[in-house]
Amino acid sequence: MYQERVVLCGANAYEQKYYLNEDFKALPSQIQDELKIMCVLFTEDVGGILTLAYDENGELMLEVSADEGDLLYDEIGSELKIRQIQREKEELLRALELYYRVFFLGEDME
Repeated sequence: MYQERVVLCGANAYEQKYYLNEDFKALPSQIQDELKIMCVLFTEDVGGILTLAYDENGELMLEVSADEGDLLYDEIGSELKIRQIQREKEELLRALELYYRVFFLGEDME
């Protein structure tokens, strides 16, 4: 296996920054742009920090965290927004999982 957890990208509402792991610079620019828009809009909407990361099996997880004293963070809105992203971006998320499994984990997709 590759590693226990590999971060694909993330956005931070506190620092107003977006991060894309250098290992994924080979992704098409359209995909990179879509990830950036999705992450930044999420943090602008509900606050906190959104991270997209792969687990050891190659499954893409959407992880959300917030500072403990952040009174503006919308925890309920966060969970609703995650479900919305999983529904609306299902094809993109599945394609990213397949990409990771083939190019990083070396799995054969037949």
